[in-house]
Formats: sequence, C-alpha cells, structure tokens
Amino acid sequence: MSVSAILSEAFYFFRNHLLQLAALTLPILLLQVGIQLWLGAEFAAMDPKAPHIGAPHVLAALLLFLVFSLLIASLTLFMELRTEGYQPSTLSVLKNSVPFLPWLMVAGIFSGMAIAAPVVILSALGPLGVIGLGISLYLFARLSYVNFMVVVERLSPLQAIKASFVFSQKITGRTLLVLLLYFPLMLLGSMISVAVEHAPVVLRLVVESVTGFISLYVNVALFRLYRVSRQPS
Repeated sequence: MSVSAILSEAFYFFRNHLLQLAALTLPILLLQVGIQLWLGAEFAAMDPKAPHIGAPHVLAALLLFLVFSLLIASLTLFMELRTEGYQPSTLSVLKNSVPFLPWLMVAGIFSGMAIAAPVVILSALGPLGVIGLGISLYLFARLSYVNFMVVVERLSPLQAIKASFVFSQKITGRTLLVLLLYFPLMLLGSMISVAVEHAPVVLRLVVESVTGFISLYVNVALFRLYRVSRQPS
C-alpha cells in the first residue's frame, strides 16, 4: 500500500474516532504537558553555571516517562481494538494499558539509547555528527514499531526491539516518509509555544496539549502501516 493511501486511511481513522481519541488521550496529554511546563520553569529559574537538580526534578522526569508510556500504551491498545471491530470504553482501555507500562518503559530506554548513540558519539567528532544524525534517523525508522510489538504482540522489550528491526526492513522507506510528518508538526508546535510563551499557564497547557494531540496522527499512520505490512505468524 502506498504512503498516500496509508495517510488517507489514518486521517479517516483519526477523524472518525476523534471524540474517543480526545477523551482517551487529552487528559494524559494535559498531565504530560503540565509536568513539562513545571520542569521547564524550574530549569529556567536555575543558575546555568550551577544548576541544582533535586529529588523532585528526578521524580517529575520519571513521572513524565511513565505518563508518556501510558499515552502510547492506551493509544496503541485503542487502535488495535477498534481495528479488530471492538468498541472499548475509555476506562477499560486505560485499565488494560497499565500492565504494558513496565515493558514499554524498558523498551523505550533501550531503543532510545540505540537511536541516540550514533548522533551523540559522532557529534563529538565534529562534521561526522551529520552522519550520526543520518544513522539515528535510520535506526528511528527501524525501531518505530517497538511499541506495537510490545502492546499488540505481547513481546518482551528485547524481543520487541529485535522484531521491529526485522519487520521494518522492507518498509524502511515508507516508515521514514511517515516519520517526516513529525518535522512540520514539531515546527508548528515550536511556533505555537513561542507565541504563547508569556500567556497564562492554563492557556499554554491547553494549547500545547492540543498540539500534542494533533501530533498523534503520526502514530495512527504508523500503526496503519504496521497493520497492512504485518504478515500473520
């Protein structure tokens, strides 16, 4: 299936389930953005020459990772159930997403380290940082299906990483094209964040949460690509 067809089907899914997706993900996004805004304010108030990072900041970062994992787990589980023809309630999706959180967090740590390593290591060598960025983008495409492997196929973190790498071999190009949608969305989000930088916190919270909600379209498109490309075992 072509990328344009994938994006069209993802758009129709997003539109047709807009209210359910909003009810499921917006509360999580509000919490996620709230933590991010608090951490941003805390770091902005620190002395850049001698930043003091205490236990509250570490706990907030861990909570942020947990909330993000819940967002991914619940969204993935909802898409899987709806694709299979079920009509789950928001509470049931959230409840059944919780058992996946430990595996998603472990998988996120290992896959994130693998993706970041090339650009971090090669950036220390000057111009080679561009090559590192290319390698990291390639690995990002190859490991974009780890979450689906954990939630949909019930694989362990290391199994999910291996399965995603093998599965994405034949669809790396299409995966990269879908992932490129993140860049205009990130640019839009950055412009909106700057525009509301001095607005009341509540307005910033709502605006950035809505922006994050729109960005979930990329996850929907990736899931559709995963579904049409996955061969039954």
